[in-house]
Amino acid sequence: MNISNNISSMRAHQSMLNNSANNVANINTDGFIPTNSKISGGESYVRAENSKADNNGSNKSQTDLASEITNQIVAQDATSVNVTAVKTQDEMLGSLLDIKA
Repeated sequence: MNISNNISSMRAHQSMLNNSANNVANINTDGFIPTNSKISGGESYVRAENSKADNNGSNKSQTDLASEITNQIVAQDATSVNVTAVKTQDEMLGSLLDIKA
C-alpha cells in the first residue's frame, strides 16, 4: 500500500484550488492576468503545473469565472476521492495490525 500518490494528488489539487481562488479574488482587478493550473502525473507522482495565461491586452481582468468554478469542482472532487482512498488504506492497515497482534 502506497499513499504517496494520493498525498501528491491532494497537494497538486490544493495548488490548483489556491490559484483558482486567487483568480476569482482578482476578477474585478483591472489588467489582472490569471494563473492557469494543469494537473500532470506519472507512475509515482501527481503535480500541478502553474503558468500565467496569455495576455490578450484587455484592460479588464482576464479571469474566466466559468472556468474557475469548473476547476474548483474538479479539485474538490479529486481531493474527496483521495481522502477516501487514504482513509480506506488506513483502515486496512489497522485491520492488518489487529490480525497480527
